[in-house]
Amino acid sequence: MQEFFQWAGNFWWLIFPIMGMAGGAAKAWERGSKRRHERRLETLKVKAQLKTAEIEARALTRQAKRGPSVVDTTASVAPNDLVARLFTEHDEITARWLDYELDVAKLIAFPAMSDGRQPLTAAFLRAKKTADALRPSSADAKVSEQQVTEYLQAVGDYAVAFEIAEKDARRLRDSTFTEPERKRLERAQQLLKVAVDESATQAERNVAYKRVREELDGLILLSDDAVTVLEKQVARELPAQASTSTDASTDAAPAPAAEAQPLPITDPLRPAPPRTLPREDA
Repeated sequence: MQEFFQWAGNFWWLIFPIMGMAGGAAKAWERGSKRRHERRLETLKVKAQLKTAEIEARALTRQAKRGPSVVDTTASVAPNDLVARLFTEHDEITARWLDYELDVAKLIAFPAMSDGRQPLTAAFLRAKKTADALRPSSADAKVSEQQVTEYLQAVGDYAVAFEIAEKDARRLRDSTFTEPERKRLERAQQLLKVAVDESATQAERNVAYKRVREELDGLILLSDDAVTVLEKQVARELPAQASTSTDASTDAAPAPAAEAQPLPITDPLRPAPPRTLPREDA
């Protein structure tokens, strides 16, 4: 130790270039991170433009097949079929997102889809908010050409943002968590299978459900809708089992009566031998 302190006393000035090198490395990493983020945003923008053009081209193709006589090109109101097509695209993307948002098993497998701190997920949520705000009240609503154009662009951005966020979430999976946190997620996955297993008892399902909530606490924030769906899945089979046992008991109740009916029938069978005697004599 004394030799080390002597060496440090002689070369104490090396701390300045080392600090300079560390600072330069930190700045280089920050610049690289910023460039990567800018490239992602540029990719998102380009793909959104391509998606918008694709949606518009499909709508125009369908419109051309129907014939141009139906559409008034000088009117300020857009054709209803284009708005209806955008509604379909919008609803399909929302349904795909809800498939992650409401399914706890998928949230555990791909937690980035519900983490607004992830840049691509945050971009998707912003695109969703914009598309929802620009959506007309109905397909038959009177809207201007400018409003339809803005909604068309918003739906294109929404579709591309979801695809990019989904791919990133499937790539990341649980890599953003520490090793102890990943073990908690694994336990939550196993407990979730028990919680929705119809062959498990009511006590086992209830305990597994509580354990799932405990393991996910602080790791993944479940929305109220996701909790409601999970609780229905946990309780859905319990009444079914109870009703099955009730039906079985009610079905078993008349069984003794059905078995008791043959008792008086057995007595008339006893005089059967006398009946055979006249046949033999004959």
